[in-house]
Amino acid sequence: MVIRVMPIVAILLLLLTGCAAPQQQQTSVGFVPVNARQKIVVMRPDVAVDVLTTGGMLERREDWTLTARDNVIASLEAMQARRGAKNRVTITRTSADSDSDTLIELNQLHEVVGQAVLMHKFSPATLPTKEGVFDWTLGELAVRYGEESGYDYALFLYARDSFSSSGRVVLQAVGYLGCFVGVCAAPSGGSQTAFASLVDLKTGNLVWFNYVKSPEGDIRTQEGADVLVGTLLDTMSEPAYGNKGS
Repeated sequence: MVIRVMPIVAILLLLLTGCAAPQQQQTSVGFVPVNARQKIVVMRPDVAVDVLTTGGMLERREDWTLTARDNVIASLEAMQARRGAKNRVTITRTSADSDSDTLIELNQLHEVVGQAVLMHKFSPATLPTKEGVFDWTLGELAVRYGEESGYDYALFLYARDSFSSSGRVVLQAVGYLGCFVGVCAAPSGGSQTAFASLVDLKTGNLVWFNYVKSPEGDIRTQEGADVLVGTLLDTMSEPAYGNKGS
């Protein structure tokens, strides 16, 4: 059996570590929201779900991953419908108007760049050259995709969810209970990390970025996916996601 955390451990976790990190939307200098004449493609979300073993290793669960990806895609499509947008949400790689290899490379590059943004903009490991600016890019690969597909912007979404195995939960419970007697050595549990980026396909630059990091949430359920997508994208300006580009 695998779960995020046992009830008693959940209470202790909230007391000891607090809630999810606040969202900190970032936009590039001079960013102008997408207008109705521009075309935006919502790329196939990069989603995976793992189980955290007793020994602390992450093991991919393909069944959970497929369910979570379907849920996130449904959430994106529902948000698009609510806002009246006619932009394409790519469910398969071939629906993104490009070859499969290019799209795989773009998603991999977005993961690397997104992790760098998290490290150097939202942690103590900041870079002096990035202080006070937001100038991250997917480079020529994104520009070439824009030229081939005809889209002006691409919205990327990356999400990783994990859940503790029953053995891991036992270790957590023992560790947290030890805090009451002065020996606090609780191992970490499952968590959720996600980020989204809006990329200008004329330049390859990230013009908007937001992230979520939380010990809670479950994108294996539609409700959980709806919460994640809403939390990530609701801070984006309405015109940037909900334009009427055809």
